[in-house]
Amino acid sequence: MNKNKTLLAVLVSLALAACSGATASTVTSVITGDTAADTAASNSSGATTVTGAESVAAALAANSETHAAAGDYAAEGAVIAIVLNGDTISADGAGVTISGSTATITAAGTYRVSGTLTDGQIVVDTVDADAVRLILAGVSLTSSTSAPINVVAAEKVLIELAPGTENTLTDTASNRLAGTETDTPNAALYSASDLTIYGDGALTINANLNDGIASKDGLIIAGGTLVVTAVDDGIRGKDYLVVEGGSLTVTAGGDGLKADNEEDVTKGYISVTAGSLNVVAGGDALTAQTDVAISGGTLDLTAGGGSSNTVAADGSAKGIKATVNVVIDGGTLTIDSADDAIHSNGDVVINGGVFTLAAADDGVHADGLVEVNGGEVTVSRSYEGIEGSSITVNAGVLDVKASDDGLNVASGVDGSSLGGPGAAWDQAASVSGGSLTISGGTILVEAVGDGIDVNGAIAMTDGLVIVNGPTEQMNGALDYDAGFSLTGGTLVAAGSAGMLQAPDTSSTQNSVAIAFTQTQAAGTLVAIQDSGGQVVMSFAPSKSFQALVVSSPALVSSETYTVLLGGSASGETTDGLTLAGESSGGSAYGTFTIASTVTQLGTAAGIGGGGGRGPGQRP
Repeated sequence: MNKNKTLLAVLVSLALAACSGATASTVTSVITGDTAADTAASNSSGATTVTGAESVAAALAANSETHAAAGDYAAEGAVIAIVLNGDTISADGAGVTISGSTATITAAGTYRVSGTLTDGQIVVDTVDADAVRLILAGVSLTSSTSAPINVVAAEKVLIELAPGTENTLTDTASNRLAGTETDTPNAALYSASDLTIYGDGALTINANLNDGIASKDGLIIAGGTLVVTAVDDGIRGKDYLVVEGGSLTVTAGGDGLKADNEEDVTKGYISVTAGSLNVVAGGDALTAQTDVAISGGTLDLTAGGGSSNTVAADGSAKGIKATVNVVIDGGTLTIDSADDAIHSNGDVVINGGVFTLAAADDGVHADGLVEVNGGEVTVSRSYEGIEGSSITVNAGVLDVKASDDGLNVASGVDGSSLGGPGAAWDQAASVSGGSLTISGGTILVEAVGDGIDVNGAIAMTDGLVIVNGPTEQMNGALDYDAGFSLTGGTLVAAGSAGMLQAPDTSSTQNSVAIAFTQTQAAGTLVAIQDSGGQVVMSFAPSKSFQALVVSSPALVSSETYTVLLGGSASGETTDGLTLAGESSGGSAYGTFTIASTVTQLGTAAGIGGGGGRGPGQRP
């Protein structure tokens, strides 16, 4: 909530007779703050479009390549059978040594494993330059001492889940393997080398000690039906975790999917291109040390018990988290998190996809830029809906509900371990100099705090913005401190009148700010009718309101308009707004004539300067 601003408002007291219409006062700088021109003179950054990684392809190009190669998914040459039989193992070819209930693969090649082993393991340990392929064809494997499948060394390992087969790996809470911390397997399916899982079969992982599936190098999942239950992390690829297909169901006490290489800036990333992911995590659902890049797939993510829960001050329960960037080109994402739904310490770029987000903290948060170039983003629950040091909307649909600010531009780092009363409210620093740039798309906001709160400047050239803002006088539907230049598009913002702001006089498109003498009930229709009796727009806010700001190409200079209050509207409606239609049953509230880019009808009681909390500060 941006409250430390200087409002350069010239307020004209209007005597509004109870039975006669109000008239307009045109003022040079009505409730507009500094103009964009003023801001440009003192701060060259202004409200400019900032672009992060433009696509998933661009994000991945900055990272290391995967270990995938042609022929990975086609077995060649002889297949050596390994049969598990209770507490014994047999093999019909070279390249396998058996010691008790442990089979060790010592040579590259293809091995087909089947049967049940009550307490033992399959170990891969070879220095050969070619890959080891394991075909799991109906395996039930339990180990009380180590990882049921343990890849000690190999060029890479390819695990095929044979079509129509069910395979199960189970470790125990007492698993231990002699060795140092770094060479001790910490997952039921563990690999010290690059690992790929594919096929049309099923694999169930019961990880009672630590992680479910872990690779100390890269991990690719290209197919199969995987069900992973882990006391700590579900699936981890240190260098990268790539999901290209398959069905993943992960229940994890720690993080769901994780890539955590902290030593190489080109590694530690997650990529999802296809497949189905259903993740329930005590920590983050997806977390990457560098980037998260999503171009397809269906993701259903629950973190920290969901948005009705809170997170400890030192905890993290985000739906998607990246230290560098989150870039999403497509897919269907449903996220319910006790923290941010989508979070990046760098930028978040959304180019497409369908999102349904519920968060105890922010719906989408970036310490840097949030850029929306397409897609449909619905934030059904949040503290702040969309937050970044700058926000750019070029296309797409944003439908945001927030218990504080709908869109919040605030510079700084946000730990975002938020949840509600009693939580440690980490916050983005409230430093002016950010920007909100709107050049297209549709933005729908319903907020308890400020509808749009920008610690910096706003520039709008196109698009549709509808704000159902606050009812409390200490907040505003629009809240900025460094100018609002509006040259195109349609803006409708309803809310309280105490902190009323409108676009500034650097704008080239006309605006009107209407302050009613008393609060109007939710659903009350406000229609603006030209001198010819044509309704140019009507709006029925979803919440009670006392102020309404409208900017539209339909507001023509020198034209006189009548404001009608009450009645009903007909025509195509978007979130209560009807741009082309008719209204009936309303009564005349007042008239105004467009003589400047900003016109005021009525006086907004309580308009004033700063005081109270600082910009963006949380209670």
